[in-house]
Amino acid sequence: MTETSNYQYIIAETRGRVGLITFNRPQQLNALCDALVEELRQALDDFEASDAIGAIVITGSEKAFAAGADITAIKDFSYMDAYRRDYITRNWERITRCRKPVIAAVAGYALGGGCELAMMCDFILAADTAQFGQPEIKIGTLPGAGGTPPAARGGKAPECLTARLMGAEEAERAGLVARIVPADRLLEDALATADTIASFSLPVVMMIKESVNRAAESGLGEGLLFERRVFHASFSLEDQKEGMVAFVEKRKPVFQHR
Repeated sequence: MTETSNYQYIIAETRGRVGLITFNRPQQLNALCDALVEELRQALDDFEASDAIGAIVITGSEKAFAAGADITAIKDFSYMDAYRRDYITRNWERITRCRKPVIAAVAGYALGGGCELAMMCDFILAADTAQFGQPEIKIGTLPGAGGTPPAARGGKAPECLTARLMGAEEAERAGLVARIVPADRLLEDALATADTIASFSLPVVMMIKESVNRAAESGLGEGLLFERRVFHASFSLEDQKEGMVAFVEKRKPVFQHR
């Protein structure tokens, strides 16, 4: 395990081929100040640039994944403050542009921006203690990092108009959460899941992620066409040759990630 020590508000580590990012503002329940999100962006840049990393896990503490944006820091913003700083767009959306799979491991509160940040990841593993919510309406504003579009696409996000919290079981039924695990096994299961993904051919993993995202953004017809073309392109990979030969030879493939 290698720990990156030059961060103040996050801890970045490598666990084999998995990059682990842990929010580290415990007194503020990991409220997402701009400095924390900038550090998150830098850690994602580093993990994405590393050939040794195949998947990424983002997590918080037992009490809170992240209890929302840091309201103390933004309460006096004017429109021009938010607009000129490109608030949220400038650094939060780095998660959505990450080409490697990103898993959110959520325990405790994932509220407001914390819930939205988790939804930016490819999927969410939730502890049985997890609580999701979009309570922005209580403080005179609304979600600004993607909390409303998922709700419009079939109610798969917490209720923006009521600020009602959603427990892990309800979140799983709604499709927000991929899987629920006991709180004391959350990180272990998240790392194991990421390790499984990282054991496969990285180019294929990235192709699958891109295909899933393309279908979500463009519709079924365009998504199917994109998937077909990327499937065709996979036959240019050394890992495709190794994988299929290993299958015929009844052995485990040894992927070289190219």
